[in-house]
Amino acid sequence: MINAMKKVVLLLRCGFFGYGSIYVKLVYSNKSTCFLMGPFNQFKKMFAPTRVVATVLVFIAIVMTLFAALHLKNPGLALMFIIIQSLAMTWYSLSYIPYARDAVRKTLESCIT
Repeated sequence: MINAMKKVVLLLRCGFFGYGSIYVKLVYSNKSTCFLMGPFNQFKKMFAPTRVVATVLVFIAIVMTLFAALHLKNPGLALMFIIIQSLAMTWYSLSYIPYARDAVRKTLESCIT
């Protein structure tokens, strides 16, 4: 009984304070651009051919993060999806800066080879 209570307290502490702050940042960063451009214009730009892959990946990562945290109760898997979400949101944001994706891609290629 005590071990089960400790697990629940640990899960709540990690979920609300650890992952919660990162998750809120990701969700509000998307909402802030919606506020600046308007919801309809933001929606159209999200599914432009240059951003559709990053947009779909962000949405899939959000759903998988919630599934891993709430249904599976696996904090490691939830953290992995939060990292994927952050990377996809960064890739999406880079699409608004001219040649930024090319610069990042070339930099990563030069680091790998």
